[in-house]
Amino acid sequence: MAISTMAASGGKLAIQLPGGRDGRDPERAIKRGPSRLPRELILATQRDRLYDGLVRTVAEHGYANATVTEICRAAGVTRPAFYEHFDGKEAAFLAAYTQGTDMLLGVLEKEYREGSDDWYSAVWRHLERLLEILAGTPAFAEAAIVEIEMVGPEARRKRAELLHRFRGFFSGAPELPKEVNRMTVIDTVIGGVYTAVYQRVVVGRAAELPGLLPSLAYYVLTPFGLALPPKTGPAPAGGVRYPRAAPASSMPLFLTPDQA
Repeated sequence: MAISTMAASGGKLAIQLPGGRDGRDPERAIKRGPSRLPRELILATQRDRLYDGLVRTVAEHGYANATVTEICRAAGVTRPAFYEHFDGKEAAFLAAYTQGTDMLLGVLEKEYREGSDDWYSAVWRHLERLLEILAGTPAFAEAAIVEIEMVGPEARRKRAELLHRFRGFFSGAPELPKEVNRMTVIDTVIGGVYTAVYQRVVVGRAAELPGLLPSLAYYVLTPFGLALPPKTGPAPAGGVRYPRAAPASSMPLFLTPDQA
């Protein structure tokens, strides 16, 4: 686990994804001169700072335009130190992506396993947690969800592995009709949630992700025949009614800023 990235807070795990801190923060600097710090700790500190520097640089300039020199500058780490850890930019990106997504899924999976909620409530709780974490680290959201497209086949493979891990959150979902392929439905729901998050992040609106919670919860629950009352407070008289969906042909796959 990366240094100072996860800690208990108010009964739940707090999480600090790569890109959430300034790599050049003086408090993170390794003092020059003779040091009693173990080499392993020095290397781990450098690596954490490089993760932060890389994610912030990629989020600001795009993966294609980010250079090792800029990443090192943002991390406060020398180029020779960078190459002690990574063969190049792609290897560094993949390491930061793996570090961040493992942390994120690790927290969500732990809370899902240990939670006492029914599946309906768990959907609300874990979607809310996911959206809040991503909104709190917009640089990581930009790098991991948008810029990953520019990295190459290995990055896309890792993204597919990540999305497959979300299947575990459907272990408590109700059964579907026999003629319906359950895994196809689950993968379609996961892909739809991912696309909705992408639509906000790609136009620089990651801070708005928590506002998607009611819509995404509705999207996740509906295929499994579950109604969606308000998250808090009593249901209105006569139940909850939703407008009919617009025809699919009128709904763009990716929203432009003026459509969102």
